[in-house]
Amino acid sequence: MQCERNTTLRELGASSVENAWWTKRLFSPQKIVCSIPKCDTKIASVDLSPCGQLPTLLSGMGTSRALQPGSWFPLICVFCLIARCQVTCLPYIQIGAIFADNPNASFLGFKRAIFYQNGLNDSFQFACLVKSVSSSNSFEMAQKVCSLFSIGKGALLISADVEPPLIGTAASYSGTFQMPIIIPSLSKRDLGYQTKDPSTKYLVSLMPSLVPVLFDVIQFRQWTRFAFIYDSDKGLLRLHALMEKLSFRKFDVAFRKAEGEVSMIQILREFRDSDYHRIICDTNVANTRLLMEKIPLLGMLTSSYHYIFLDLDIGKVNLEKFQLGGMNITGFSIVNETSQRFQLLKTYYEELRRNNMSITRNMEYVSYRSALMMDLVNVMAKTMYILIRDNKFKLFKDRGQRSCGSDGSRHWGIDKTVLKSLKTVSFDGASGPVSFDSFGERSNYVVRILNLFSNGMREVGTWQSDAKTRLKFSAGAYGDGTDRVDFNNKTIIVTSILEEPYMMRKEPRHLYSGNDRFHGYAIDLLEEIVKKFPFKYRIQLVRDNTYGILVNNTWNGMVGELVRGEADIAVAPLTIISDRERVIDFTKPFMSLGISIMIKKPHTTKPDVFSFMHPLSYEIWMCIVLAYAGVSVVLFLVSRFSPKEWYPVEYTRVPTDETNGASPSQGQTTNDFSITNSLWFSFGALMQQGSDISPRSLSGRIVGGVWWFFTLIIISSYTANLAAFLTVERMVTDIQSAQDLVNSKDVSYGMVGAGSTEEFFRQSNIPLYVDMWNYMNSTERSVLVTSNEQGVERVRHMNGKFAFLVESTLNEYFSQQKPCDTMKVGQNLDSKSYGIGVSRNFTTFRDDLTLAVLQLREEGVLDALKKRWWFDKGQCHEANSDSGSNALTLSNVAGVFYILVGGLALALLSAIVEFYCKSRSQSRKQKTSLAAAMRAKVRLSVTGENADLASQLHPKANTSAPSTETEARLVQQ
Repeated sequence: MQCERNTTLRELGASSVENAWWTKRLFSPQKIVCSIPKCDTKIASVDLSPCGQLPTLLSGMGTSRALQPGSWFPLICVFCLIARCQVTCLPYIQIGAIFADNPNASFLGFKRAIFYQNGLNDSFQFACLVKSVSSSNSFEMAQKVCSLFSIGKGALLISADVEPPLIGTAASYSGTFQMPIIIPSLSKRDLGYQTKDPSTKYLVSLMPSLVPVLFDVIQFRQWTRFAFIYDSDKGLLRLHALMEKLSFRKFDVAFRKAEGEVSMIQILREFRDSDYHRIICDTNVANTRLLMEKIPLLGMLTSSYHYIFLDLDIGKVNLEKFQLGGMNITGFSIVNETSQRFQLLKTYYEELRRNNMSITRNMEYVSYRSALMMDLVNVMAKTMYILIRDNKFKLFKDRGQRSCGSDGSRHWGIDKTVLKSLKTVSFDGASGPVSFDSFGERSNYVVRILNLFSNGMREVGTWQSDAKTRLKFSAGAYGDGTDRVDFNNKTIIVTSILEEPYMMRKEPRHLYSGNDRFHGYAIDLLEEIVKKFPFKYRIQLVRDNTYGILVNNTWNGMVGELVRGEADIAVAPLTIISDRERVIDFTKPFMSLGISIMIKKPHTTKPDVFSFMHPLSYEIWMCIVLAYAGVSVVLFLVSRFSPKEWYPVEYTRVPTDETNGASPSQGQTTNDFSITNSLWFSFGALMQQGSDISPRSLSGRIVGGVWWFFTLIIISSYTANLAAFLTVERMVTDIQSAQDLVNSKDVSYGMVGAGSTEEFFRQSNIPLYVDMWNYMNSTERSVLVTSNEQGVERVRHMNGKFAFLVESTLNEYFSQQKPCDTMKVGQNLDSKSYGIGVSRNFTTFRDDLTLAVLQLREEGVLDALKKRWWFDKGQCHEANSDSGSNALTLSNVAGVFYILVGGLALALLSAIVEFYCKSRSQSRKQKTSLAAAMRAKVRLSVTGENADLASQLHPKANTSAPSTETEARLVQQ
């Protein structure tokens, strides 16, 4: 074979006319040397046994300046000929490569692949024409493509490792000039190209499509709501292709474009606050690392979060700080690390890094893009082998000049043959099995599914494009417990805070050491958990004596110690809130509670003498009096108008008061229900007593019946509440609710600072709680205390002028401790729970703790622990005892005796007044002195003898017998 005279280069550079001139002068046309003066030391095809030093000599020459006329290059060639070094010249294949700006990984992989491939070939050599283009300049892209067409006879194959905006330009030129262009890092399907699109016929994708892989994983995970973060047009096009697959189902997808650090933080915070905890990230390496840095700062590390990264190098990223967290990370990989070509790349990278090559300064691993470039060059080489095998290579030699001029395009006859041969290529490469379908898309490829475990990213399954069941997971890849960290031989650091009755020191202190220094509810809870799930632990008190809030983007207290890894778990009255949940994990709650109001007990008031009136309000008493009067009047009226209530008056020998001493006339009628009798009847019914009269008419009986029913209900209700009001000693306080606190001008209120209670008021949007927070925050925080004990002491010493906002459980506990002078008022202001805080480094340990807590709750152990520390060990039993509360004292019923005595006194006074009035009236009628009349009445009252006052004054006048006329009248009566 004969080399072309005008160019002998087969590497990254142009031909050298001078080099060709020297080789032409010294050697015959049949035997010429094809040198590589710029980049490589290898000669086209050399038997190195007799002249093995030739590559070294050529390497020492440096640049093409060594081949200038007058140099000693001819002597080298003569030496090789004398040594019978057989040198042959191979035909070269001109190929083009277009890279985007700063294409380190792709360029290095491509360069190494060319060196490696040319060293293997014995039929042809690749000469590379390399161009670079801006990421979004379509005009520049068109110029570069045309330049590759026009140099020499033009490139036979072109690789375009550029961004999506430039792929359209490449596709347009490839279709117009029927020039195969291979895109190594993008998939046509992911870019949205259709299979029947003629403009993409000569466009071939080496990058596998990730959309079907992602779609199958989403279905496997049963996601219906997720977020998508992208940073380039490639990500947006991939999202569009994914949405087309999801269009027939109901999915809630939120997508955002990340355009820098600030944008990334805003996006993550938005997804966190809107509960989009399943996030797909299609970002470049730099933004992927930036996202990894911001995730812990925003507290998005809990087990509720699941991230899928479409960066195929995610398996190489350092994820050590996430390995023991609760978050789930899924990634994909196409690299076959066991292949020979990948190992060659790996060795090449290591050599470059050892030599401190600047081009590898930021390259910590062999990228998948380098692996694709290795396979791309191999695809080109195998395409050439197929052309040679099928005797189609002569079409390449006979091709003419191609241009992008305005006079029209000129097609090569070999283009269609090259495309057909390219699509038949099949081999196992650095990126897995490589083959193509009729659309020019990668087929029969395998994607490895990676998941994050405590020892890093690990393969859990595979996705194979042409398999019947494409997505397959390894047995036991999830939930088999194989990734559990062994804590049996590790001492767990337990952080806690001194808080009664959860954690207290034993006295005297010098007698105890280690964990025995403490006792309380938290210690008992820990011991019960250890019985269920054995482990060793050591208790350490939190240094700053706080629970933990975020101050200047830094967590303090127990939460801060868990975040910084200074402690493993926190067993204390630590409230589960969303801000803490973002940075640490919690077990299931072991106690439920809420914010309550603690005040000092007011002095108890004994029941007053009229406490029997308290079961009914004053309004009810007034209504009863009005009802009594109204019923009496109605009864009087209906009795007056009803004929059945009137009856004849019977004759009597003794004149009555009603007839004023005169006998009634014959035919006279009377009515029992006078106004006084009506009042008496109603009063008797109200007192559950009877009377000597009753209604005879229907209307009167209706009135009586409804009045009896009314009195039955009222008396029953009154009796039911009477005992409580007579026996209970009430504590009178003006504060009964949070609204009373806000309205009160005499009572201040506060809480523990740097805790969940402060966070509740700080973040609340309820107007009442906002007012309370503004008050507490505007008093120069003087109402905030550093501990619950300090708050309780302030309540006790301020004589009812201070109310303490504290968790209801602690409120109940302190009300049971001497001097038994605090109490809880009103309802809880919120509802929350205590849980065991767990560091993100021990997420697997959290599950064991949660299981133990749930078992303790089911067995009633948690209730028993609370009863033991809150009530059994309480010191205020007498205050809460019911003994003696059933016995009434005289002070409880004194009012009843007062009414009895008052009634008797009133009756006596009424009798005296009646006695006086009657005596006075009789003395006037009989014209005697008042004293005589009163003596007669006294005698009557004492002896029962009705002595006639006139006979006492005129005895003789009264001795005569009654006249005959008077006797006759009496007989008639």
